[in-house]
Amino acid sequence: MGTYTADIDVRFRDIDAMGHVNNAVYATYIEQARTRYFSDVLNADLSRVSTVLASISIDFRRPVELVDGEVIVTVDVADLGRSSATMVHEVRAGGEAAAEAEATLVSLDPETGDPAPIPEEHRAAMESYHDL
Repeated sequence: MGTYTADIDVRFRDIDAMGHVNNAVYATYIEQARTRYFSDVLNADLSRVSTVLASISIDFRRPVELVDGEVIVTVDVADLGRSSATMVHEVRAGGEAAAEAEATLVSLDPETGDPAPIPEEHRAAMESYHDL
């Protein structure tokens, strides 16, 4: 299949004093897309999966405004390690790239909090969906 996409509404509360989406909200849009990805692709509730966000970096390309109405956020897996997955994202508005991001998630042992192998069913779903 390749790339997962999620349409997310731009809300009035997302807008800052400059009249565009506040930079911190982009991470929320990416999190919303990732939550949907876990549900739709991995058949998992992200709140019940022992996974943490280890890092995120966002490069901003253009402002998103309320008039844009929605953003489209993509989810791709760039690297699949033993206990981590690096995902790349694009946030698009009005047909243009507004931001690009990279996020690394780490699977944890729920009892110890130590890194643990990605569950085999999640790994298989990611490999199949993204042709890895």
